[in-house]
Amino acid sequence: MLALFPQRWLAFALVLPQTLLIALFFYLPVYLAFYWSFTLERPFGGGSEFVGLQNYARVLADPEFWRSLRLTFVFMVIGSTLAIVIPLILALAADRHIRLSQPARNILVWPKGVAGASIGLVFVFIFNPFLGLLAPLNAMLPGIWNPRIDGADAFTMIVVAHVWGGIPFNFVVLLSGLQAVPQVLHRAAALDGAGPWRRVRDVQLPLIAPQLFLTFALEFTESVTGAFGLIDSMTEGGPGGSTTLLVYKIYVDGFRGYDLSGAATQTALLMIFVLMLTAFQFLVLERRVRYER
Repeated sequence: MLALFPQRWLAFALVLPQTLLIALFFYLPVYLAFYWSFTLERPFGGGSEFVGLQNYARVLADPEFWRSLRLTFVFMVIGSTLAIVIPLILALAADRHIRLSQPARNILVWPKGVAGASIGLVFVFIFNPFLGLLAPLNAMLPGIWNPRIDGADAFTMIVVAHVWGGIPFNFVVLLSGLQAVPQVLHRAAALDGAGPWRRVRDVQLPLIAPQLFLTFALEFTESVTGAFGLIDSMTEGGPGGSTTLLVYKIYVDGFRGYDLSGAATQTALLMIFVLMLTAFQFLVLERRVRYER
């Protein structure tokens, strides 16, 4: 640093704006969430009262909290897995230069520029039981699809929208990893008699393990915290709380129910859950990843 910046104050001045932004919009909210989780906050201000672990005891005894946490876990597993497997299949197809693979590469990136709330509004129309794509199916079998009153249908709709929004980034990452695999390895495997699927399993997938780990780490974290826009614009947690993931329950409790202490406590528990998930990924799964080729 001293070689690049003869004056030390210049280096600190350059990183100061970014440091302030991170401290103001990340570390300060995290600190306040943990602080408020140990206090009883009044809805409209005017002071607080330290209550210790009472908020945690109240939240952990609430069946709605465990229900939202279970829905979050199910959404994380199903949504993240599909959001990685589908882009992987598309990336394998694009890497093989099949017909229309070149224009498909550009088209598959477009959804990345669409906000989550906008995706939700579009999919609400697409999955409308009377006007959407499944309207003919409802005409033949009335009531088979109605996310307005059926919780399973609403949850499925949220998962599909999440997967669609996650395709672009994962597709680009996985395709870049596949294209970095030396072609000489493909030819050597083909000369040894390995078919296309055998080459995918034994050559390509092991060599793109770093890219797969990256997509899994980011996608699992994003599925826990990033579904708020979809839920708010598509179902608002309904019907009957069937799509109330923990991140949306925190919003409802804090901004609609004015239970600031309860919302802060759930936020702290959600952060602990994300930290445990991330630690498991890096301490256990990353050990199976080889970065040298």
